[in-house]
Amino acid sequence: MNSAAANAGTQKQYFDHLAQGRFLIQRCADCAGHVFQPREICPHCGSEALTWVAPTGRAIVYSCTTVARKPEAGGDYNVSLLDLEEGVRMMSNVVGMPPDQVRIGMAVRAVIGERDGAAAVLFEEAQQ
Repeated sequence: MNSAAANAGTQKQYFDHLAQGRFLIQRCADCAGHVFQPREICPHCGSEALTWVAPTGRAIVYSCTTVARKPEAGGDYNVSLLDLEEGVRMMSNVVGMPPDQVRIGMAVRAVIGERDGAAAVLFEEAQQ
């Protein structure tokens, strides 16, 4: 199987899990490194021993911006880079608050929501 086809399989698995209400990332059984985006080979050690695991869902906002849109197009929204507790970084949205109130260093937690009609991992401010 070529690498593009293999990666399509792992991406499909990731989105299938989300559609079932489960946020999973990969963990290497050989080096214990966590992996995101889904892959066939561990980027840390080259192993193929990747399994799906549930992350804690806790993260810190690494970077954020507000995308401005007209109200009739849905209004402004936030786009953030988030560092998960497991050591991987992902891009998503912080929801449940005005987009211009999201701050670097803010503690957030993952929730499964919907974006563009499909299940997606979104983040909300973590309650202390």
